[in-house]
Parts: sequence; structure tokens; C-alpha cells
Amino acid sequence: MRITYGPWGETLGELIDAAGRAEAAGAEVVWVPELHRSATVAAAALAMGTRRARIGTAITLAFTRSPMITALEALDLDELSGGRFVLGLGTGVKRLNEDWHNVRWAPPAPRLRETVAAIRLIVARAADGVPLVLDGAHAPLNVRGYRRPFPQVRESVPVYLAGLGPGLTRLAGEIGDGWISHELCSPAWLRDRSLPMLEQGLDAAGRDRAGLDVVVSAVCSIDPDPAAARARAANVTSFYASVRTYAGFFAFHGLAGAAPEAMADVLTLAGTAAQVRERLAGYEGLADTVKLTPPTHGLPPHEIRAAQARLIELIGEVAC
Repeated sequence: MRITYGPWGETLGELIDAAGRAEAAGAEVVWVPELHRSATVAAAALAMGTRRARIGTAITLAFTRSPMITALEALDLDELSGGRFVLGLGTGVKRLNEDWHNVRWAPPAPRLRETVAAIRLIVARAADGVPLVLDGAHAPLNVRGYRRPFPQVRESVPVYLAGLGPGLTRLAGEIGDGWISHELCSPAWLRDRSLPMLEQGLDAAGRDRAGLDVVVSAVCSIDPDPAAARARAANVTSFYASVRTYAGFFAFHGLAGAAPEAMADVLTLAGTAAQVRERLAGYEGLADTVKLTPPTHGLPPHEIRAAQARLIELIGEVAC
């Protein structure tokens, strides 16, 4: 499995430093989310602060920017990073789109399919000066008289799709260069729920499994005291357990109404360094790539820094 990392920083400078340390430890990709920062701005910062690791968004919100803006940002980020950029797209939930971003909500899988098609067309043909035209119910495109007058590093940028439910997961298998799991994704969920949906998408498109990078996200909390490690990770599980959208996910694991620490035992990599290495091995043969992130929910900066330092040390031990 490829080992990748989602760095944390209280400032952009600290974020860049953490990404550089993870890259030096052996992380093949450094990923940035979109919540408290713009994913594309953070990705630009990491592109300038790293040399070898690929720079990925996990994720950029797909519907809060136009496909044109997303494509242009992807091209700029690919240029800035020297061809190291990975565009990870996710839909977000209805409330986030409508209430936070004033974006109309539509069935997410059909809309994401059209959005990806538009982004890929713009990336591939914007420098040619040809009409960029696509019909569609959700993301039609009608660009004429436009030519992007800058050199491109590559003819295409990899597009990874995030998904938890069956529709978006199948779509990732059908059209994505990769799939990114939810922040909580146990080996059992990956094996029994996600991989079958990805295979359905691959089969529908006549694609080979080797053409899809399966990225599992894993919150990782390391401490010499296993109870302390679980307590930090439990902040993450308790947050998601409070969201009704994820009720079926917790029920699948038999965790409905369970204590947050019990959830952390199943849904995160929490414990001593040796215990975490053993838990990490549970994804072997299922995932192609693991995206490790430190726990951050409800924690003060000094605790996140300590958790991040231990995690980057672990990456140096397991990435080879």
C-alpha cells in the first residue's frame, strides 16, 4: 500500500512545514481538505513547499465552484507543482451546499458525473481554442471564443471522487481515476460495502481494477498510553455519530449508541505505535493507498501537534 498523509497546521506556514516533514518521512501524497481553509489555496501552498510528493485535495467541493473555475485551478495547481496535482472532488451534503454556499441541490451522482465531464473537457481542450460544449441537465457547458494561452504540464489531471453511499461510490468506479473514502472507513466497511460498489462501477464502464486508485482514509492516534490515544480519536467518532446521515454506517458496525471510545477502537487507528501498525495492516489487499490524518476534532493545538509528530514518525517507519 502507498502511505499518504493529510497534514495539519494552525497557520499555513505550519501546514507547509508538516507536509515537508511527511514528504521527507516517505508520504507519497499530501492531501488538504476543504472546511476551515480553501482546499485549492492550501494545495498551492503545499505545492510550493514540497518537491516530490503529489498534492491532492481530499476533498474540493464539486458544486460550490463552476466546472470552469475548478478546471482552471486544477491547471494552475498542476503547473505550480510540476505535474504533481490530484483533484479530489466531493459533493458535500445538501445543507452545506444550500445553507453555507447558496448552491442549489440536485441529485449528487448525476450532477457530479456531468461536472467531471466538463472539468476534463476544459483541461484537455482549453488551450486549443475549440468550442467547449456539453449538453446536460446539471452542468451544461457552452464556451466559445476562448483559448487559454499558457503551456500545460500534462494533457489531463487525475480526478478522484469521494463517496460513502452506493451511488457516488459506483460513480467513482465508473469514471474516477481514484476513490477516496470517508474519514472513517473500517476494513470491514471497505471490504463489504465500498469495494463491491466500486466493482459495479468498473464493470459498468468495462474498466480494469488496476486503473482505479482506492484510497482509504484513516484517522490515526498514537500514544504510549492506548487509552489516551483512543480518547483523542473518540472526539472524531463522537462528532460523526451525532450526524443523522451516518446512522446506517454506525449500525453496520454494531455501534449505534456505543461509547465514543468503543467507536474509536473499530473505526480509527488508535493505540501504541505497535498497535497502530498492526491495525494498518488490516487494509492490506483491500486498499491501494492509505491516507493517514491526525485527530483534530475538539483538541487544542498542542495536542494535535504531538499527535502529528508521532504520526509522521510512524510514516517514516512504515513507508518504504
